[in-house]
Amino acid sequence: MIGRLRCLVLDCPDAWELAAFYRKLIGGEVVGPEPRWAVGEGAAVLRGDSGPVLAFQSVADHRPPVWGAPEQQFHLDVRVDDLDAAHQAVLALGAESLDDGGDGAAWRVYADPAGHPFRLVLP
Repeated sequence: MIGRLRCLVLDCPDAWELAAFYRKLIGGEVVGPEPRWAVGEGAAVLRGDSGPVLAFQSVADHRPPVWGAPEQQFHLDVRVDDLDAAHQAVLALGAESLDDGGDGAAWRVYADPAGHPFRLVLP
């Protein structure tokens, strides 16, 4: 092993707005830029009870990835117990539905307010 994952940094138009979205989705506490995460002044950090730290940095010319396109780089998976209830909840937070997975699928795909894809997945 060379190292350990410290945090995942998401570029976005507004770091605090996107951090607030993910706080409502997965919980945790949003804090300002921390020297050890060193992502700049236009940054916010979401620390939860478990899992990696999510950091958000404001980028003026942010271009969101396109779900399913060759240049897509990654997506986040968020485990939920009820896909239908979680679907309604993330739409109310401002997420956009991208792919319902089809009949019987154990996942659905959304874009956060900055356009990053994430999936709601059943255990």
